Amino acid sequence: MLIVLIIFAYIFGIILSIIGLPPMVGFLLAGFAYNLAGFLPPTGLEEIANLGITLLLFSIGLKLDLKSLSKPEIWLGSTGHIIISTLLYFGVLYGLNHLSINSIFSMNITSLLILAFAFSFSSTVFAVKVLEEKGNMYAFFGKVAIGILIMQDIFAVIFLSASEGKVPGLPALGVLALPLIRPLLFKLLDLAGHGELLVLSSLFLALGVGAGGFSLMGLKADLGALVIGILVGKHPKASELSKAFFNFKELLLVAFFVSIGLKGTPSLLSIVISLSLCLLLPIKTSLYYLILSRFGLRTRSNLLASLSLANYSEFGL
Repeated sequence: MLIVLIIFAYIFGIILSIIGLPPMVGFLLAGFAYNLAGFLPPTGLEEIANLGITLLLFSIGLKLDLKSLSKPEIWLGSTGHIIISTLLYFGVLYGLNHLSINSIFSMNITSLLILAFAFSFSSTVFAVKVLEEKGNMYAFFGKVAIGILIMQDIFAVIFLSASEGKVPGLPALGVLALPLIRPLLFKLLDLAGHGELLVLSSLFLALGVGAGGFSLMGLKADLGALVIGILVGKHPKASELSKAFFNFKELLLVAFFVSIGLKGTPSLLSIVISLSLCLLLPIKTSLYYLILSRFGLRTRSNLLASLSLANYSEFGL
């Protein structure tokens, strides 16, 4: 069945690319089509998709300037947007719930707040993919967008930990000692050379040291990959390291988009709801623009950063 799924992904990716849309949209549609055709999902696809997300966050860490997160437009902008956007979406959902348009909206206040909170986030995967494809990762507006996305990911980790009743234990204090292992990580990269061992080193750092280490400490695995990426981001080989596993990461991310499509066949109601949420995207984008304008960003940079964030996050799933 994996071969069939690859064929679906290739065909839909090519078609969407020809008509000028991102191939990732085609991969999403491929998942829907595959599911609609009645095929069973390949074993392990979800795990492969998660590996793709982990490597994506590791690659972001390699390119991320940690000081940029301390800029007011990043942490105040992301915090302000989450609060205001959550209230906005809560108002919309509460109105639908009050009107009792459909039983799907028969939720209590807490459920509506959680759903509104999820809608306030933007997609790290989608935004970074688009920025990479257009070569805007290092542009000022790209850095602003990525900084806001990273802050949102941190908020998401805190929320998920709190909602599941998970409080980081004593082992989590090991995070404070991570800077001490930077010389060791640098030495490992020096020994890796420039061939296939460098690719393997990136997987070892992202999945073994980062994701694996954070999991053992009771923390989010994806966040571990991001942190380790930041730690080795100053190494002379950081750029080469990012390029070394780029294609591998992209292939795994195909599995991520396909896996979302496999989660269910869209019904008429879900399509109507999705289109309704799309109608709210201009408001979400305008909110980003208005908040960022308070920090003196130029009109062009502000607009491009806001447009980069004009989507909904996979966190909502």
